[in-house]
Amino acid sequence: MRFLPWTIYLTLAGALLALAGGRRSAGTARWIALLTAAGTWILTLAAATRFVPGPGLQTLVDLPWIPTMGVRYHLAVDGISLTLLVLTGLAATAGVLFSWNVEERTGEFFAFFLTLVAGVYGVFLSADALLFFVFYEIAIVPKYFLIAAWGSTNREYGAMKLALYSFAGSAMVLAGLLWVYSSGGAHGFSFGELTHAAANLSRPGQIVVFALVFFGFATLAGLFPLHTWAPTGHVAAPTGASMLLAGVVMKLGAYGCLRVALPLTPLGFAYWQTPIAWLAVTGIVYAGLVALMEQDLKFVIGYSSVSHMGFVMLGLAAANPRAVSGAVLQMFSHGVIAGLLFAVVGRMVYDRTHTRRLGDLRRMQLYRLLPFATTVFVVAGVASMGLPGFSGFPAELTILIGTWAAGPRWAAVAAVGVLVAAAFTLRAIQLGFFGSADQAAPADSAGHPDHAGLHLSAITWPEKVGALLLIGTTVLIGLKPDLLLDWINPALQSPLWHAVLNGGAP
Repeated sequence: MRFLPWTIYLTLAGALLALAGGRRSAGTARWIALLTAAGTWILTLAAATRFVPGPGLQTLVDLPWIPTMGVRYHLAVDGISLTLLVLTGLAATAGVLFSWNVEERTGEFFAFFLTLVAGVYGVFLSADALLFFVFYEIAIVPKYFLIAAWGSTNREYGAMKLALYSFAGSAMVLAGLLWVYSSGGAHGFSFGELTHAAANLSRPGQIVVFALVFFGFATLAGLFPLHTWAPTGHVAAPTGASMLLAGVVMKLGAYGCLRVALPLTPLGFAYWQTPIAWLAVTGIVYAGLVALMEQDLKFVIGYSSVSHMGFVMLGLAAANPRAVSGAVLQMFSHGVIAGLLFAVVGRMVYDRTHTRRLGDLRRMQLYRLLPFATTVFVVAGVASMGLPGFSGFPAELTILIGTWAAGPRWAAVAAVGVLVAAAFTLRAIQLGFFGSADQAAPADSAGHPDHAGLHLSAITWPEKVGALLLIGTTVLIGLKPDLLLDWINPALQSPLWHAVLNGGAP
């Protein structure tokens, strides 16, 4: 367990080496990035084999950082953060594999990519709120450059919108934390210290502080109506960055809500619980309906991502152990499945056909041209729909059961969102990959569709390896969700959450 902090240090070192190696050759930068991402993922898996689940954070490093303010370099882990650390290593490794084709300033691309990953590792390991905030910002900054420099489809607009939303949310979080520190008489920024200090605030003060911290983090999590940056950012980002953005960066916001906002001011949460739940279910249904109408396949996946993150926020709002454990499981599941969907659409399809329009793709009948990509998309699609055998099923089922206990109306509306998700996913599969007889490409003399002008390249080995890693993971967790729930559930017994996880009702 003690070597988990090295995920941060090795990833930052890998970023520097990739930058230097890129000046020699693109291939050098690629292999440095892959070895770094895979190596740190192996570290998280090795830590998982030694992890003993239990309540509370298990300290890994605890050193003074800014003694005059009581700020410490405190890294720790529990079952929730370990789940997300494993996800980060997997998403980073798959993201590098699906970025193997990056030719322009390859070293710089992977330097930004790995710096983002290092920031994510730091967030999930932080046990000091100010340190948490610093790593949070480290993870946000590289996103802008990855999209602005290597993206497509209004990349400058997408990068700027994402940055503005992210930094606005960060400013709200920092304001809330400093309010508690200064007005509550805190002697430091540890999660426990801030929670005790927040109890000294008046009830109106706790309500405002909770709103600042929760909605600041929820902006990055894509909570309706703060979600509009997400589809734009996903579409503009290059494939590897899209995978990280959906796979782990949006989880930073949800994790901040869970780790920092909910325990900080239980009175504030009680006041905002019902509005948060209704915003979550509204986002589930609304984003699903927009995805059902979209003509750009990547926008479909972008709005799908917002809809599925709505289940995470609903699980947090339901505020009982079952719903919250389901929310954490959904974070992991969505990170794997959304990353796989963006990989197929961005790398396997768009980079070869140069179009994401469903009207264009339906004429190509991609199941003939790209059978591997079609198979992967179908598997990822049914996993996204929550079919049994894939990780989305136990995650969404656990959330819905927990939510029903807290508020049946919330669960009923969310169930409608499940049906909408099935509709837009099946539509994307049919139009994007199988087309229709009346829209098929012209036939040649032998009666086969004439696609001679497309010249689609074969699926490469990095793409196949990345896809199989993600598919294998969603199947494994779908069949054995207790592999993660056995870590997550004991962590929710921490005293910090006792005042929150009591199953409030609307």
